[in-house]
Amino acid sequence: QVQLVESGGGLVQAGDSLRLSCAASGFTFSLYTMSWYRQAPGKERELVAYITSRTSSTGSTDYADSVKGRFTVSRNNAKNMVSLQMNSLKPEDTAMYYCKAVGFGSGYWGKGTQVTVSS
Repeated sequence: QVQLVESGGGLVQAGDSLRLSCAASGFTFSLYTMSWYRQAPGKERELVAYITSRTSSTGSTDYADSVKGRFTVSRNNAKNMVSLQMNSLKPEDTAMYYCKAVGFGSGYWGKGTQVTVSS
């Protein structure tokens, strides 16, 4: 059974940092591209960052323009975990953050972790 469990969210002040983690199980983690999405109230879910699988350019990453230079996505294939280091947080980063695994025509979502940034 595929499971993605996010953790690390919380309430912080503008300028603070948070590190989100996503623990994966039930599939061959290293073969899947791992992504972080977020969804703010009243807005569509948007892609924040992704990191590719071992089958392609290992560890290639990309980011939404709004988070470039502030967020860093990484993965630990030995621990089946993907992380999102978020620095210089802004109130507009407030959202539910979701982990997603994509590969072989399938996509799996976690249930999310809330990040709230106060001004």
